[in-house]
Amino acid sequence: MTHAIDNLRAALARAEAVRPQVGGFPHLAEALRQAGVTHCLMAVPSNAMLYLTAAGPVAVQGETLISGMTEVPRFDPEALVAALRANQAGRTTFPEFVQGCWAAGVVRYDVDLTARTCTYFGADGDSYVESYEAVQL
Repeated sequence: MTHAIDNLRAALARAEAVRPQVGGFPHLAEALRQAGVTHCLMAVPSNAMLYLTAAGPVAVQGETLISGMTEVPRFDPEALVAALRANQAGRTTFPEFVQGCWAAGVVRYDVDLTARTCTYFGADGDSYVESYEAVQL
């Protein structure tokens, strides 16, 4: 499994090197796609990312957003789009973006690197899908 981790680390480092400050997500996604990543699945409250890769799945645990028992915010697509646009404009960091997703009631999201879509899900099954453009690295 070390190969999967090493491959993901290399892809993330490459993405960091080529990703512009503004509008950088498609560059990150393309670097991951070229490295054999097919999906990035995020469990928002736990801030846990699961990368599905050709070399095997890799989990990355970030700092959790909640502890103990808490109510889940109602899914708010307008607040989600505001969080997305702020991040796309380079006004927020990735941790701030994840916090914005949680505040908008997103409990998980799925980045499909083949279809070039991000699907955000609320606890009650509500969802919002956004496509992103293909870029060349």
